[in-house]
Amino acid sequence: MTVRRLLALPVLAALLTGCGIRATEVPTDFGPAPSRVRCSLSEPDASTQAARGLAVQVFLLCGSSLVAVDRALRVEDGTADSERRVLVAQGLLDELAATPSHAEKEAGYTTDVRGGITVSPPRPADPADALRLSTPPRDLTSYALAQLVCTFSDSAAAEGDGSVILGGPAAERPRRYECTAEVRTRPGSTEPPSSEVAEG
Repeated sequence: MTVRRLLALPVLAALLTGCGIRATEVPTDFGPAPSRVRCSLSEPDASTQAARGLAVQVFLLCGSSLVAVDRALRVEDGTADSERRVLVAQGLLDELAATPSHAEKEAGYTTDVRGGITVSPPRPADPADALRLSTPPRDLTSYALAQLVCTFSDSAAAEGDGSVILGGPAAERPRRYECTAEVRTRPGSTEPPSSEVAEG
């Protein structure tokens, strides 16, 4: 009887295989992969956003790209344009350096901008729309520089032409940095292109 059962095992295995069933296969369907990034957030209420201050956008990292996220800044009415530009830039930088909200973390958003960086107005020889950072742009990671350039260039901190003039704390000339489609899609491998600017 025992011999008959042993002989029957290969036959049973063959039948199972013929039916599309693999007796030794381990199920692997445990739901969606935990590393999958959604990169999407629910739209904030427009009236609530406006009540919080000036509606702006900052570029956070999600997956391997830059994605715009809504924020709000407080800027006093009547502020001179030159001062307003610096205040907006500092507010944007602080937002970039802040830890993403719980919802943003759940959606896969991160930031490579570190806190402690300050923004100063242009020096006498700089173009009027230049911004000076306490950390030289060349010392930032490619991700952080891409976040700053794309955020600033799309805001009241710049002229709205897709570029921004940035310099460091030293006397070296500031440079014009551009936020291109390649920078937004591959910030880790494509640094914002830059060019020299004339004296102001």
